[in-house]
Amino acid sequence: MSTTFAAESGGLSLSGANLSYVIIAAVIALVALGFAATLTKAVLATGRGTPNMQEIAAAVQEGASAYLFRQFRTLAIFVVLAVVLLFLLPVHQTDGSETLVKIGRSAFFVVGAVFSAFIGGAGMALATRANLRVAAAAREHQGGREKAMQIAFRTGGVVGFLTVGLGLFGAAMVVVLFRADAPTVLEGFGFGAALLAMFMRVGGGIFTKAADVGADLVGKVEQGIPEDDPRNAATIADNVGDNVGDCAGMAADLFESYAVTLVAALILGRAAFGETGLVFPLIVSTIGVIVAIVGVFITRLRASDRSGLTAINRAFYASAVLSAILVAAMSFVYLKPTWSELLGDGWRTQLGVEGELPLGPQWFAIGAVAIGIVLAAAIQALTGYFTETNKRPVQDIGKSSLTGPATVVLAGISIGLESAVYSALLIAGGVFGAFLLGGSSITLSLFAVALAGTGLLTTVGVIVAMDTFGPISDNAQGIAEMSGDIDEQGGRTLTELDAVGNTTKAITKGIAIATAVLAATALFGSYTDTLRAAYADAGVNDVAGEILAALNVANPRNLVGLIIGAAVVFLFSGLAINAVSRSAGAVVLEVRRQFRDLPGIMDRTQRPEYGKVVDICTRDAQRELVTPGLLAVLAPIAVGFGLGPGALASYLAGAIGAGTLMAVFLANSGGAWDNAKKLVEDGAHGGKGSSAHEATIIGDTVGDPFKDTAGPAINPLIKVMNLVSLLIAPAVVAWSVGADRNTPLRITVALVAVAIVVAAVIYSKRKPVAMSDDESGPGASSEPRPETITA
Repeated sequence: MSTTFAAESGGLSLSGANLSYVIIAAVIALVALGFAATLTKAVLATGRGTPNMQEIAAAVQEGASAYLFRQFRTLAIFVVLAVVLLFLLPVHQTDGSETLVKIGRSAFFVVGAVFSAFIGGAGMALATRANLRVAAAAREHQGGREKAMQIAFRTGGVVGFLTVGLGLFGAAMVVVLFRADAPTVLEGFGFGAALLAMFMRVGGGIFTKAADVGADLVGKVEQGIPEDDPRNAATIADNVGDNVGDCAGMAADLFESYAVTLVAALILGRAAFGETGLVFPLIVSTIGVIVAIVGVFITRLRASDRSGLTAINRAFYASAVLSAILVAAMSFVYLKPTWSELLGDGWRTQLGVEGELPLGPQWFAIGAVAIGIVLAAAIQALTGYFTETNKRPVQDIGKSSLTGPATVVLAGISIGLESAVYSALLIAGGVFGAFLLGGSSITLSLFAVALAGTGLLTTVGVIVAMDTFGPISDNAQGIAEMSGDIDEQGGRTLTELDAVGNTTKAITKGIAIATAVLAATALFGSYTDTLRAAYADAGVNDVAGEILAALNVANPRNLVGLIIGAAVVFLFSGLAINAVSRSAGAVVLEVRRQFRDLPGIMDRTQRPEYGKVVDICTRDAQRELVTPGLLAVLAPIAVGFGLGPGALASYLAGAIGAGTLMAVFLANSGGAWDNAKKLVEDGAHGGKGSSAHEATIIGDTVGDPFKDTAGPAINPLIKVMNLVSLLIAPAVVAWSVGADRNTPLRITVALVAVAIVVAAVIYSKRKPVAMSDDESGPGASSEPRPETITA
């Protein structure tokens, strides 16, 4: 409908008032970047602790930077290929030059990718410096707990400001430069952000969990030494992994969630509201920037607070209320009270309705955004229930440790499966509630879903800060334990912050999954709209009938597409978890070798070879991320060109449904296992060194790739597949019907895509379960290794 509307209206340009709103949005986005710079300076001005702590932190910084730079070199190849393909793919009829729109789409694909990479890299760089400062602050007896909490959260706030600032600035620039053609160009911007985030999430997740699993299995289980004992050769790699996976990977992931949701809102907003629809989502996102600034600065730990989570929850809910109030106010200021005043006398034709709608524009917008905000709060509460140490699910897993690791694993799986049902129903309720706001207008209903996603992300600045808080606290505890320069009180502070961080990471994963579903639902609507325009361009007489036939799931061809969509989610998850298993096997062998060949490690007369483990994780992460990445991009191409546009629509439906359940299951079961281990380590059921402790370590080891590799990667996976489908839809339709029909070319493209995916999967499956430490090959590291350190 967006293309049809643009054609009927003779183009669309921003009026003076609307242009002013967009420029104000861009300026406020730059203000957020200014706050990021200010907070960075404040964090770096705090104390750096002892020389020994600084030496350990420097090794972590070096390893993280070497990994990330190498990953960017690998991903640059994919970026170049994607730019070329984007330029070759056709676009719908435009209001300007088709070539210029293609150039803009390709250029802003690069912008989205660069922004995603920059946020991940900048977040990691600051986190590897803040972790040292958090550990140093925890050593202070007066106010150390509050100061450590503030440094960790404000470091996360920097990443939050970068996310909202760059996301809003990029979208505003597209609207200013391309006006009516902005939705087409925005597809490139969102695709660039999502593609880079998926690769960073998978690669960083493989690195961090291979090191973590290897360190736990040999150090804690076999050798009986503490988690971050410097005698364990995998400890530096483990701390490096927290940064490249949980900081760089998740920061890029949340940025693409923000960017893609905003892109979906702008595409559908233009279809529903015309010029106003291109501006109002930017206004909502601008409010999100203001809320982020307020939310980060009001997050303060009080001496009376039971834990840091109390302070974080207080700030989050306050931010959500402030967001709802500001959006309601701007809805009354910017939007008109009736549909005829907003869209003119032809509003029923434009929206495809007969009769009246249940709500006027102002209350429609308020209701949609409010659903998103409430959904974020509800997801936070539900995820917290299943992953917090003081709630029954985690305590039940802790009790199950008394009967061994098998019951711990079973308890965690059952809790993950159960929580997935409730979270999926909650997200589905939010989608359906937003859908009902549109009455009989599908266009309006889909815009409501996109606005709900935008509303959910008005609190994204605080959400990103919550997420980054987790790995910083984890690293701080590791640095303190490895150095030995921390007393009992400081150790308790860091243990508390680490446990809070485990919960906040699980919560942000749940919220990110919710945004993925909302954005995917909205993009699915954009896909059907693209099909409508493509069928019209191809000369199909009964476009409405063709669309209904294409979306008929009773058609066996479409049912096959749906099954394939669900299956790809399972295959993607299996590849990611198996990659961790293989790489962790190599780490285990290397750490065992060092304990065997360097007998002085245990009595501290010899230093472990930390750099070798970092090399193994770096090499394997780069090698293993290719197959899942190719699967995500090429599977929709194979289905679309091989089975047709209807099967591709069903494929997306299957991927969204299976992806929602799988992502929540993996994230929540992993988070619950992790905190059950913390519960036992704090003294429950025998405490550290007991058989219950060993059982929870096994559970946590199983959960590591669940919650930090496969689960979070499903979030960008869903959006990458939706955006690829959106981009190829015009070519799929053009080669399937009309004068440009070319069955041999269409089938050839599908077969090539299938062949590449099959070859990549076979190559992945043929790799050994555990590589020897002297293995060389394409993935062998040429980077200098971090210097070994002493405790």
